[in-house]
Amino acid sequence: MYRVAILGCENSHANNFLTFILKDKLVEDVEVVGVYSEYAESAQELHDKFGVYVAGSYDEFVGKVDGIIITARHGDNHYKYAKPYIESGIPMFIDKPITCTEEDAKAFMEELKANNVPVCGGSMCVLPDLIQDLKKLVENEEKGKVVGGYMRAPMNWDNEWGGFYFYTQHLVQMTTEIFGCYPKSVQAFSNGDNINCIVRYENYDINLLFVEKNGVYYAGVSAAEAFVGGTCLVTWEDYTQGFQREFMEYYELLTEKKQKYTYEDFFAPVYILNAIDRSMQSGKEEVVNRYEG
Repeated sequence: MYRVAILGCENSHANNFLTFILKDKLVEDVEVVGVYSEYAESAQELHDKFGVYVAGSYDEFVGKVDGIIITARHGDNHYKYAKPYIESGIPMFIDKPITCTEEDAKAFMEELKANNVPVCGGSMCVLPDLIQDLKKLVENEEKGKVVGGYMRAPMNWDNEWGGFYFYTQHLVQMTTEIFGCYPKSVQAFSNGDNINCIVRYENYDINLLFVEKNGVYYAGVSAAEAFVGGTCLVTWEDYTQGFQREFMEYYELLTEKKQKYTYEDFFAPVYILNAIDRSMQSGKEEVVNRYEG
């Protein structure tokens, strides 16, 4: 039996993952030993619904679990919650944003690598069939060479969980999943509540549109022979499927210790988000930094 704990349980991931484990019995060999949240009411709601133990601190499960699931709403808490468990090398699910600053990204990544901690997580929005199909189209040049692309997703600008950083990794990671993790630069413009951003790769540019509190997710690839795109995550069934795929990725990590992305690729969205933030502040094109070990 694999023992896991959920740290930061104030969002839909915790509720869905607990449903998969305790209600749906999606897997038979995972035991949830407890949850923790700085928002006591969120943890209490899960206790009332699922009967799970509520911890008094995020480090209470050190030495007592085989894996952790970190789903705090504020990305600044992810490294903090993970840190006491890193030395044990147990597999970790880390929700988006992985973290908010480049400094934390570098330190977090180096600690994970040094202790061979298997990680997964980030945005669920890379998992719909459309995103994976477009990724293959780009990789295999199924419609000729890529000449550009258009991506759209919701954002939440005004919040207590990191502001710009709270929701925007969804769109950035959708982009990196399809077009690659290492664009050269970005230039972003805010217009009212929305953000337009040009992401510059070596041979083409991708347009990102962050739309305030609007639930449309769209991805499109302009290739030499055709434009291919569409919406995803249209219904609640789509979201449920996405959460399930995300949970099963973690289950495979927990049981097989096979990491899907390199550490550098996993943390790449943090550097892109910081470049977009800098561009909005400067009004200029900004280079996307990369991890330098």
